[in-house]
Amino acid sequence: MDTPLETSRLVLRPFTAADAEQLIALHNDAEVMRYLNGGKPVPRERILGETLPRFVRGDFLAAVEKASGGFVGWFHLRPPEGGPADELELGYRLHRAAWGKGYATEGSLALIDHAFGELGARRVFAQTMAVNLGSRRVMEKCGMRFVRTFFEDWPDPIEGAEQGEVEYELLPEHRHPAAS
Repeated sequence: MDTPLETSRLVLRPFTAADAEQLIALHNDAEVMRYLNGGKPVPRERILGETLPRFVRGDFLAAVEKASGGFVGWFHLRPPEGGPADELELGYRLHRAAWGKGYATEGSLALIDHAFGELGARRVFAQTMAVNLGSRRVMEKCGMRFVRTFFEDWPDPIEGAEQGEVEYELLPEHRHPAAS
């Protein structure tokens, strides 16, 4: 997405190199990374050399709070690697200061609208660890329905991995009128 997407409180815009320090801070917050890598720090060099260039090139959007102009995190909406182009994966990662304010739901709903309205998606889905109740609540608030629990073979499993991963989806015909 080359142009920003606005909600009532957020601007979702393409990443730039100027977002480096904010991305480094986000990916090095142990609580933010708890369900992703067990809360381990992500090396600065990896973020600058791999993550940020991928975000700048790809389908990742920096989330900026309109009122303050502050970076609150990121969202993505993209086909999974090797998957159909009309099945889009929704993802998000927000600073702890943004948790509990409805930003994850607000940004996700805007991207879901974009997926079905402008991109012609036939399905939007999201995945998280089964124990990540906060992320699961966001998916449910967006009208997504539980599809399955599955188990990945992680080389370095983190706490909660034994309960598996979950997938939620939303199909156009199941969208709640308030979410469209």
